[in-house]
Amino acid sequence: MKPDDRIRVMEIIARMNVSGPATQVTGLCERLSPVEFDHRLYTGYVDGGEGDHLQLRDATIPVHRVPGLGRAIKPADDYRALFGLANAMREFRPHIVHTRTTKAGALGRLAARLSGAGAARVHTYHGHLLDGQLSRLRQAVYTRTERRLASMTDRIVTVGARVRDDLLAAGIGRPEQYVVIPPGTRLGPLPDRGRARAALGVPLDAPVVAYVGRLKKAKRPDRLAEVARAVLARLPGARFLVCGGGELKEELERAVMPMWDSFRLLGWRRDVETVYAAADVMLLTSDSEGTPLSLVEAGMAGLPAVATRVGSVPEIVVDRRTGFLTEPDADEMADHLVRLLVDPGLTRRMGESARAWTCRAFGVDRLVADTEALYRTLRGAARSEVGSR
Repeated sequence: MKPDDRIRVMEIIARMNVSGPATQVTGLCERLSPVEFDHRLYTGYVDGGEGDHLQLRDATIPVHRVPGLGRAIKPADDYRALFGLANAMREFRPHIVHTRTTKAGALGRLAARLSGAGAARVHTYHGHLLDGQLSRLRQAVYTRTERRLASMTDRIVTVGARVRDDLLAAGIGRPEQYVVIPPGTRLGPLPDRGRARAALGVPLDAPVVAYVGRLKKAKRPDRLAEVARAVLARLPGARFLVCGGGELKEELERAVMPMWDSFRLLGWRRDVETVYAAADVMLLTSDSEGTPLSLVEAGMAGLPAVATRVGSVPEIVVDRRTGFLTEPDADEMADHLVRLLVDPGLTRRMGESARAWTCRAFGVDRLVADTEALYRTLRGAARSEVGSR
Protein backbone atom coordinates (compact mmCIF):
# COMPACT_ATOMS: atom_id res chain seq x y z
CA MET A 1 0.00 0.00 0.00
CA LYS A 2 1.43 3.39 -0.95
CA PRO A 3 1.87 5.85 1.95
CA ASP A 4 -0.53 8.31 0.34
CA ASP A 5 -3.22 5.63 0.37
CA ARG A 6 -3.03 5.07 4.11
CA ILE A 7 -6.08 5.68 6.27
CA ARG A 8 -5.46 8.96 8.06
CA VAL A 9 -6.71 8.93 11.66
CA MET A 10 -6.69 11.97 13.94
CA GLU A 11 -6.86 10.81 17.57
CA ILE A 12 -7.91 13.55 20.01
CA ILE A 13 -7.79 13.28 23.81
CA ALA A 14 -7.81 16.17 26.29
CA ARG A 15 -4.71 15.02 28.17
CA MET A 16 -2.58 11.92 28.60
CA ASN A 17 -2.82 11.58 32.37
CA VAL A 18 -2.46 8.17 33.98
CA SER A 19 -5.78 6.56 33.11
CA GLY A 20 -7.47 3.90 31.04
CA PRO A 21 -8.01 6.20 28.03
CA ALA A 22 -4.32 7.13 27.90
CA THR A 23 -3.31 3.48 28.10
CA GLN A 24 -5.64 2.62 25.21
CA VAL A 25 -4.35 5.46 23.07
CA THR A 26 -0.74 4.53 23.73
CA GLY A 27 -1.35 0.92 22.74
CA LEU A 28 -2.97 2.00 19.50
CA CYS A 29 -0.26 4.56 18.68
CA GLU A 30 2.40 1.92 19.20
CA ARG A 31 0.72 -0.97 17.41
CA LEU A 32 -1.59 0.19 14.63
CA SER A 33 -0.09 -0.85 11.30
CA PRO A 34 2.01 2.07 10.00
CA VAL A 35 1.72 0.61 6.51
CA GLU A 36 -2.08 0.89 6.53
CA PHE A 37 -2.69 3.80 8.92
CA ASP A 38 -1.31 7.31 9.38
CA HIS A 39 -2.41 7.63 13.00
CA ARG A 40 -1.63 10.91 14.81
CA LEU A 41 -2.22 11.89 18.41
CA TYR A 42 -3.46 15.41 19.32
CA THR A 43 -3.63 16.31 23.00
CA GLY A 44 -3.12 19.00 25.63
CA TYR A 45 -0.94 18.99 28.72
CA VAL A 46 -1.37 17.10 32.00
CA ASP A 47 -2.33 19.31 34.94
CA GLY A 48 -0.11 19.62 38.00
CA GLY A 49 -0.81 16.92 40.56
CA GLU A 50 -1.68 14.30 37.93
CA GLY A 51 0.63 11.59 36.72
CA ASP A 52 1.78 11.97 33.11
CA HIS A 53 1.22 8.62 31.40
CA LEU A 54 3.73 9.30 28.62
CA GLN A 55 6.48 10.15 31.10
CA LEU A 56 5.76 7.35 33.57
CA ARG A 57 5.65 4.73 30.82
CA ASP A 58 8.62 6.22 28.90
CA ALA A 59 6.46 6.33 25.79
CA THR A 60 8.15 7.73 22.69
CA ILE A 61 5.12 8.15 20.46
CA PRO A 62 4.89 11.44 18.49
CA VAL A 63 2.49 13.96 20.03
CA HIS A 64 0.85 17.01 18.45
CA ARG A 65 0.18 19.46 21.29
CA VAL A 66 -2.98 21.56 21.04
CA PRO A 67 -2.83 24.87 22.96
CA GLY A 68 -5.84 25.25 25.24
CA LEU A 69 -6.76 21.56 25.21
CA GLY A 70 -6.63 20.06 28.69
CA ARG A 71 -8.70 19.14 31.70
CA ALA A 72 -10.13 22.50 32.80
CA ILE A 73 -13.07 24.18 31.09
CA LYS A 74 -11.97 27.74 30.28
CA PRO A 75 -13.84 29.53 27.48
CA ALA A 76 -10.79 31.35 26.10
CA ASP A 77 -8.67 28.19 26.07
CA ASP A 78 -11.54 26.12 24.70
CA TYR A 79 -12.05 28.46 21.73
CA ARG A 80 -8.32 28.42 21.12
CA ALA A 81 -8.30 24.61 21.13
CA LEU A 82 -11.39 24.44 18.90
CA PHE A 83 -9.88 26.57 16.16
CA GLY A 84 -6.48 24.92 16.60
CA LEU A 85 -8.05 21.51 16.00
CA ALA A 86 -10.02 22.77 13.00
CA ASN A 87 -6.85 24.18 11.43
CA ALA A 88 -4.99 20.92 12.10
CA MET A 89 -7.78 19.00 10.38
CA ARG A 90 -7.58 21.20 7.30
CA GLU A 91 -3.85 20.54 7.17
CA PHE A 92 -3.92 16.80 7.89
CA ARG A 93 -7.18 16.03 6.03
CA PRO A 94 -8.05 12.95 8.14
CA HIS A 95 -10.38 10.25 6.93
CA ILE A 96 -11.36 9.60 10.56
CA VAL A 97 -11.52 11.89 13.61
CA HIS A 98 -11.52 9.78 16.78
CA THR A 99 -12.20 11.61 20.05
CA ARG A 100 -11.99 10.46 23.67
CA THR A 101 -12.99 12.05 27.00
CA THR A 102 -15.80 14.55 27.44
CA LYS A 103 -14.10 17.84 26.62
CA ALA A 104 -12.06 16.51 23.71
CA GLY A 105 -15.17 14.75 22.42
CA ALA A 106 -17.08 18.01 22.24
CA LEU A 107 -14.30 20.17 20.82
CA GLY A 108 -13.09 17.52 18.39
CA ARG A 109 -16.49 16.84 16.87
CA LEU A 110 -17.31 20.54 16.64
CA ALA A 111 -13.93 21.15 14.99
CA ALA A 112 -14.62 18.38 12.48
CA ARG A 113 -17.82 20.16 11.46
CA LEU A 114 -16.15 23.59 11.48
CA SER A 115 -13.21 22.45 9.36
CA GLY A 116 -15.39 21.03 6.59
CA ALA A 117 -12.96 18.12 6.36
CA GLY A 118 -15.71 15.55 5.78
CA ALA A 119 -14.02 12.98 8.01
CA ALA A 120 -15.94 10.15 9.64
CA ARG A 121 -16.41 10.95 13.35
CA VAL A 122 -15.89 8.43 16.12
CA HIS A 123 -16.21 9.06 19.84
CA THR A 124 -15.24 6.60 22.56
CA TYR A 125 -16.93 6.62 25.96
CA HIS A 126 -14.59 5.14 28.56
CA GLY A 127 -17.33 5.85 31.10
CA HIS A 128 -20.03 8.47 31.56
CA LEU A 129 -21.44 10.99 34.03
CA LEU A 130 -24.96 9.59 34.24
CA ASP A 131 -24.81 8.04 37.70
CA GLY A 132 -25.24 10.87 40.16
CA GLN A 133 -21.78 12.44 39.98
CA LEU A 134 -23.32 15.76 38.84
CA SER A 135 -26.05 18.02 40.19
CA ARG A 136 -29.45 17.67 38.52
CA LEU A 137 -28.91 20.81 36.47
CA ARG A 138 -25.43 19.83 35.31
CA GLN A 139 -26.64 16.31 34.59
CA ALA A 140 -29.41 17.70 32.37
CA VAL A 141 -26.92 19.91 30.51
CA TYR A 142 -24.50 16.99 30.10
CA THR A 143 -27.20 14.67 28.75
CA ARG A 144 -28.59 17.27 26.36
CA THR A 145 -25.11 18.10 25.08
CA GLU A 146 -24.17 14.45 24.54
CA ARG A 147 -27.42 13.82 22.66
CA ARG A 148 -26.60 16.69 20.33
CA LEU A 149 -23.03 15.54 19.82
CA ALA A 150 -24.22 12.00 19.11
CA SER A 151 -26.20 13.36 16.16
CA MET A 152 -22.87 14.57 14.74
CA THR A 153 -21.15 11.20 15.20
CA ASP A 154 -20.84 8.25 12.81
CA ARG A 155 -19.83 5.63 15.38
CA ILE A 156 -20.04 5.65 19.16
CA VAL A 157 -17.61 3.25 20.80
CA THR A 158 -18.06 2.07 24.38
CA VAL A 159 -15.63 0.03 26.45
CA GLY A 160 -18.38 -2.23 27.73
CA ALA A 161 -21.97 -3.27 27.10
CA ARG A 162 -23.20 -1.69 30.34
CA VAL A 163 -21.78 1.70 29.36
CA ARG A 164 -23.57 1.42 25.99
CA ASP A 165 -26.86 0.46 27.59
CA ASP A 166 -26.70 3.35 30.06
CA LEU A 167 -26.08 5.85 27.26
CA LEU A 168 -28.91 4.49 25.13
CA ALA A 169 -31.27 4.61 28.12
CA ALA A 170 -30.43 8.33 28.42
CA GLY A 171 -31.35 8.87 24.78
CA ILE A 172 -27.77 9.40 23.62
CA GLY A 173 -27.40 8.09 20.09
CA ARG A 174 -29.12 5.23 18.29
CA PRO A 175 -28.39 1.50 18.70
CA GLU A 176 -26.98 1.19 15.19
CA GLN A 177 -24.33 3.83 15.94
CA TYR A 178 -22.80 1.80 18.76
CA VAL A 179 -19.80 -0.52 18.71
CA VAL A 180 -18.48 -2.18 21.87
CA ILE A 181 -14.68 -2.47 21.91
CA PRO A 182 -13.44 -3.65 25.30
CA PRO A 183 -10.13 -2.22 26.49
CA GLY A 184 -6.86 -3.94 25.83
CA THR A 185 -3.51 -3.67 27.54
CA ARG A 186 -0.36 -5.55 28.37
CA LEU A 187 1.54 -5.85 31.62
CA GLY A 188 5.30 -5.81 31.91
CA PRO A 189 7.25 -8.63 33.58
CA LEU A 190 6.45 -9.08 37.24
CA PRO A 191 9.36 -8.96 39.68
CA ASP A 192 9.86 -11.66 42.26
CA ARG A 193 7.36 -11.35 45.11
CA GLY A 194 10.07 -11.07 47.75
CA ARG A 195 11.97 -8.35 45.90
CA ALA A 196 8.73 -6.47 45.22
CA ARG A 197 7.78 -6.48 48.90
CA ALA A 198 11.24 -5.47 49.98
CA ALA A 199 11.19 -2.56 47.52
CA LEU A 200 7.86 -1.33 48.95
CA GLY A 201 8.69 -1.90 52.60
CA VAL A 202 6.11 -4.65 53.11
CA PRO A 203 6.76 -7.71 55.33
CA LEU A 204 7.11 -10.90 53.34
CA ASP A 205 4.45 -12.71 55.40
CA ALA A 206 1.85 -9.90 55.55
CA PRO A 207 -1.54 -10.15 53.79
CA VAL A 208 -1.46 -7.34 51.21
CA VAL A 209 -4.27 -5.45 49.43
CA ALA A 210 -3.55 -3.21 46.42
CA TYR A 211 -5.50 -0.17 45.21
CA VAL A 212 -4.39 1.30 41.87
CA GLY A 213 -6.10 4.39 40.47
CA ARG A 214 -6.82 8.08 40.78
CA LEU A 215 -7.87 9.46 44.13
CA LYS A 216 -11.02 11.29 43.12
CA LYS A 217 -14.63 11.42 44.29
CA ALA A 218 -16.04 8.73 41.99
CA LYS A 219 -13.33 6.28 43.10
CA ARG A 220 -14.37 6.73 46.78
CA PRO A 221 -11.01 6.75 48.58
CA ASP A 222 -13.03 7.42 51.75
CA ARG A 223 -14.59 3.98 51.31
CA LEU A 224 -11.11 2.54 50.86
CA ALA A 225 -10.25 3.86 54.32
CA GLU A 226 -13.46 2.39 55.77
CA VAL A 227 -12.71 -1.01 54.25
CA ALA A 228 -9.17 -0.92 55.62
CA ARG A 229 -10.41 -0.16 59.14
CA ALA A 230 -12.77 -3.14 59.00
CA VAL A 231 -10.07 -5.47 57.65
CA LEU A 232 -7.45 -4.36 60.16
CA ALA A 233 -9.87 -4.96 63.04
CA ARG A 234 -9.74 -8.65 62.08
CA LEU A 235 -6.28 -8.88 60.47
CA PRO A 236 -4.03 -6.35 62.23
CA GLY A 237 -1.02 -7.44 60.18
CA ALA A 238 -2.58 -6.60 56.81
CA ARG A 239 -1.02 -3.95 54.58
CA PHE A 240 -2.59 -1.66 51.98
CA LEU A 241 -0.67 -0.41 48.95
CA VAL A 242 -2.19 2.69 47.31
CA CYS A 243 -0.72 3.48 43.90
CA GLY A 244 -2.07 6.73 42.47
CA GLY A 245 -2.73 10.37 43.18
CA GLY A 246 -5.36 13.01 42.67
CA GLU A 247 -7.36 15.78 44.27
CA LEU A 248 -8.35 13.65 47.30
CA LYS A 249 -4.83 12.53 48.18
CA GLU A 250 -4.60 14.72 51.28
CA GLU A 251 -8.09 13.68 52.39
CA LEU A 252 -7.07 10.03 52.18
CA GLU A 253 -3.87 10.75 54.10
CA ARG A 254 -5.92 12.24 56.95
CA ALA A 255 -8.36 9.33 56.91
CA VAL A 256 -5.65 6.67 57.19
CA MET A 257 -3.48 8.52 59.71
CA PRO A 258 -4.66 6.28 62.60
CA MET A 259 -3.64 3.26 60.44
CA TRP A 260 -0.52 4.85 58.98
CA ASP A 261 1.81 1.91 59.64
CA SER A 262 -0.52 -0.35 57.67
CA PHE A 263 -0.50 1.85 54.56
CA ARG A 264 1.99 2.61 51.82
CA LEU A 265 0.88 5.67 49.82
CA LEU A 266 3.05 5.23 46.75
CA GLY A 267 1.86 7.98 44.41
CA TRP A 268 2.14 7.40 40.67
CA ARG A 269 4.83 4.86 39.80
CA ARG A 270 6.52 3.74 36.61
CA ASP A 271 6.73 0.20 37.98
CA VAL A 272 3.09 -0.60 38.73
CA GLU A 273 4.06 -4.24 38.12
CA THR A 274 5.94 -4.11 41.43
CA VAL A 275 2.73 -3.17 43.23
CA TYR A 276 0.81 -6.07 41.70
CA ALA A 277 3.66 -8.51 42.42
CA ALA A 278 3.69 -7.50 46.09
CA ALA A 279 -0.08 -7.86 46.57
CA ASP A 280 -2.44 -10.75 47.27
CA VAL A 281 -5.74 -9.09 46.31
CA MET A 282 -6.88 -6.06 44.28
CA LEU A 283 -9.49 -3.67 45.68
CA LEU A 284 -11.75 -1.25 43.78
CA THR A 285 -14.18 0.89 45.82
CA SER A 286 -15.74 3.09 43.13
CA ASP A 287 -19.26 4.44 42.82
CA SER A 288 -18.81 4.88 39.07
CA GLU A 289 -16.63 3.18 36.46
CA GLY A 290 -16.37 2.43 32.80
CA THR A 291 -14.16 -0.62 32.29
CA PRO A 292 -11.24 -0.03 34.71
CA LEU A 293 -7.90 -1.13 33.33
CA SER A 294 -6.45 -1.51 36.82
CA LEU A 295 -8.68 -4.56 37.27
CA VAL A 296 -7.51 -5.94 33.92
CA GLU A 297 -3.86 -5.44 34.86
CA ALA A 298 -4.38 -6.99 38.28
CA GLY A 299 -6.02 -10.00 36.66
CA MET A 300 -3.09 -10.36 34.26
CA ALA A 301 -0.82 -10.33 37.31
CA GLY A 302 -2.82 -13.21 38.81
CA LEU A 303 -4.66 -11.22 41.48
CA PRO A 304 -8.30 -11.83 42.36
CA ALA A 305 -10.32 -8.67 42.95
CA VAL A 306 -12.92 -7.37 45.35
CA ALA A 307 -14.82 -4.65 43.50
CA THR A 308 -18.08 -2.75 43.54
CA ARG A 309 -20.63 -3.91 40.99
CA VAL A 310 -20.70 -0.69 38.93
CA GLY A 311 -20.40 0.18 35.24
CA SER A 312 -18.75 -2.56 33.22
CA VAL A 313 -16.80 -3.98 36.16
CA PRO A 314 -18.83 -7.24 35.94
CA GLU A 315 -17.46 -7.63 32.41
CA ILE A 316 -13.95 -7.88 33.90
CA VAL A 317 -14.45 -9.53 37.30
CA VAL A 318 -16.38 -12.79 37.03
CA ASP A 319 -18.15 -12.94 40.37
CA ARG A 320 -16.99 -15.83 42.58
CA ARG A 321 -14.64 -17.09 39.88
CA THR A 322 -12.03 -14.37 39.44
CA GLY A 323 -13.01 -12.33 42.50
CA PHE A 324 -16.02 -10.97 44.35
CA LEU A 325 -18.46 -8.26 43.25
CA THR A 326 -20.20 -6.33 46.00
CA GLU A 327 -22.60 -3.55 46.71
CA PRO A 328 -20.94 -0.22 47.62
CA ASP A 329 -20.72 -1.33 51.25
CA ALA A 330 -17.46 -1.23 53.19
CA ASP A 331 -18.32 -4.11 55.53
CA GLU A 332 -19.27 -6.42 52.67
CA MET A 333 -16.03 -5.60 50.86
CA ALA A 334 -14.02 -6.19 54.02
CA ASP A 335 -15.68 -9.59 54.52
CA HIS A 336 -14.61 -10.75 51.06
CA LEU A 337 -11.11 -9.36 51.45
CA VAL A 338 -10.62 -11.19 54.74
CA ARG A 339 -11.95 -14.40 53.21
CA LEU A 340 -9.33 -14.19 50.46
CA LEU A 341 -6.50 -13.07 52.70
CA VAL A 342 -6.92 -15.97 55.14
CA ASP A 343 -7.37 -18.62 52.43
CA PRO A 344 -4.28 -18.76 50.17
CA GLY A 345 -5.71 -21.69 48.23
CA LEU A 346 -8.85 -19.75 47.26
CA THR A 347 -6.78 -16.69 46.42
CA ARG A 348 -4.47 -18.74 44.18
CA ARG A 349 -7.34 -20.45 42.33
CA MET A 350 -9.19 -17.20 41.71
CA GLY A 351 -5.97 -15.49 40.68
CA GLU A 352 -5.18 -18.19 38.13
CA SER A 353 -8.69 -17.86 36.70
CA ALA A 354 -8.31 -14.08 36.58
CA ARG A 355 -5.03 -14.34 34.67
CA ALA A 356 -6.45 -16.76 32.11
CA TRP A 357 -9.61 -14.68 31.57
CA THR A 358 -8.06 -11.24 31.33
CA CYS A 359 -5.16 -12.29 29.10
CA ARG A 360 -7.63 -13.88 26.69
CA ALA A 361 -10.28 -11.14 26.66
CA PHE A 362 -8.33 -7.92 27.19
CA GLY A 363 -5.04 -8.25 25.33
CA VAL A 364 -3.74 -5.22 23.44
CA ASP A 365 -3.54 -7.17 20.17
CA ARG A 366 -7.29 -7.76 20.31
CA LEU A 367 -7.89 -4.05 20.93
CA VAL A 368 -5.76 -3.13 17.92
CA ALA A 369 -7.48 -5.68 15.66
CA ASP A 370 -10.96 -4.46 16.67
CA THR A 371 -9.98 -0.82 16.15
CA GLU A 372 -8.35 -1.45 12.78
CA ALA A 373 -11.51 -3.25 11.62
CA LEU A 374 -13.64 -0.26 12.69
CA TYR A 375 -11.36 2.17 10.87
CA ARG A 376 -11.48 0.14 7.65
CA THR A 377 -15.27 0.19 7.75
CA LEU A 378 -15.33 3.95 8.29
CA ARG A 379 -12.80 4.60 5.51
CA GLY A 380 -15.22 2.90 3.15
CA ALA A 381 -18.02 5.17 4.36
CA ALA A 382 -15.81 8.24 4.06
CA ARG A 383 -14.91 7.43 0.47
CA SER A 384 -18.54 7.07 -0.55
CA GLU A 385 -19.47 10.39 1.08
CA VAL A 386 -16.51 12.70 0.54
CA GLY A 387 -14.28 10.93 -1.94
CA SER A 388 -11.00 9.16 -1.42
CA ARG A 389 -9.05 12.43 -1.04
